[in-house]
Amino acid sequence: MACFIPFNNRNLDISFFAFRPTVVLVGDLIEALKHFSLCAESLGCVQSSLLQSIHGNMILWYGAWLKKSCENKESLTATLLSMLTSISSMAILVEHSFFDSYAGESRNGGSAAKFCTGDTISMSVASLSANNDMNDLSYACLAIFKSGFLNMEGVTSGVCLKCKNKPAAACFFVWKGLQFCYSWLLSTDQRSSVLPYLERFSLDLKYDIFRVVYVSGDNALNVPPFSPPQMLEQGGGSKEQGQVMQN
Repeated sequence: MACFIPFNNRNLDISFFAFRPTVVLVGDLIEALKHFSLCAESLGCVQSSLLQSIHGNMILWYGAWLKKSCENKESLTATLLSMLTSISSMAILVEHSFFDSYAGESRNGGSAAKFCTGDTISMSVASLSANNDMNDLSYACLAIFKSGFLNMEGVTSGVCLKCKNKPAAACFFVWKGLQFCYSWLLSTDQRSSVLPYLERFSLDLKYDIFRVVYVSGDNALNVPPFSPPQMLEQGGGSKEQGQVMQN
């Protein structure tokens, strides 16, 4: 099965939930989040995926929602949080946000960034830490994306995203393999290729590389369903609150 992020926001709303595991073995957490994906389908989630950080301690849950089912995002978010009670002993919810897709590219001419279990994903997030213009940041991220995509050997597709509930933009890339991502990182002068577009902003920048460990439609769910809903603890005043990517 394949998951995808469309290159525009006409039909789907995009959400990411970021978790920091608090257990050594994360297999049970991943299985619990698979059940969460199944429960989210009843609320209008048409596809979902789990991305596990390769070098850091982070798991991202990706969900795509039909716009009609996602009109009241505050109510939907509250419901989703209440469904996560059974993993509160296994992970801390670090961040959750809805995004709009506003641009993208694909090597095969498609209209979405498609990925499957086992694929390599890289994701960068730029969050404004001052009162700069969000539109300017979106255009800057798009310019970086456009200038770099054709030269990124091993990338199959990529998409630009704007956060709905805070001033932040993200770039999401699907790679043929981890070695291609490493090769690009080691051979590219990020300072000269990225900073000219972003130096006028006051930013918090995050970057991480993930492996896709589940997409909706995959088999094998091995843990009990969710218990009655309660709110998931979000880590209170933790300094990690609000960070989607690893430092």
